[in-house]
Amino acid sequence: MMTFELDILRQKSAQDVPYRQSFMFETDDENAAVSTALTALNARSVLTDKNGEKALPISWECSCLQKKCGACAMVINGVPGLACDSKLSGLGRVITVEPLRKFPVIADLTVDRRAMFDALREMSVWAENAVAPSERTQDISYEASGCLQCGCCLEVCPNFYAGGSFAGMAGGVPLSRLIEQLSGEERRAVMKEYRRRVYEGCGKSLACRKICPAGLDIEKLMVNSNGAAAWKSLFRRKR
Repeated sequence: MMTFELDILRQKSAQDVPYRQSFMFETDDENAAVSTALTALNARSVLTDKNGEKALPISWECSCLQKKCGACAMVINGVPGLACDSKLSGLGRVITVEPLRKFPVIADLTVDRRAMFDALREMSVWAENAVAPSERTQDISYEASGCLQCGCCLEVCPNFYAGGSFAGMAGGVPLSRLIEQLSGEERRAVMKEYRRRVYEGCGKSLACRKICPAGLDIEKLMVNSNGAAAWKSLFRRKR
């Protein structure tokens, strides 16, 4: 049996002051994840903290719990990731769990990621008609299609803030897929949007490079899109 202490940064509502509260969790499952612990804690008839005091249920988001939807994104031991993909056995006996910091907190570990989804809608990160990637572009298209829109890349990005014009790679990745799949005027419109909402706001720190829970090669996608939407366009203007 393994015993873990979850030190959770809590907040009753957006207007309340954050506070820390620790909970003990025991399991003999070597594959148990942070999501396992949060689910089990909330399933207790009476939830008590480490000191035995009654506590409110822990607010957090989840959906598939299979590393496919990105809903359970949070900061675990100081690093953004998915609760369902963060095994307790690899995190130490005391585990800090906090909400994503780049988005407004609704309650506890639940945040309002509306700014990210609004940006995706504004950029129209979908094709109007069905398109099939060619053999030349299918590698990039397939890689980009794996984006979970979880917001972890935005959490580590020094240039992103909720409500700003810079969409980060949460917007850049789906746009990179469209750049490869579309042609003609549609492609030019997407490249213009990429330059305005991604390229021009990116400081090229590449903080997002290794943080993606889906394991996407964000640097490859960025280099490919920059080449198509920014550098080639600049070269043509100079000519």
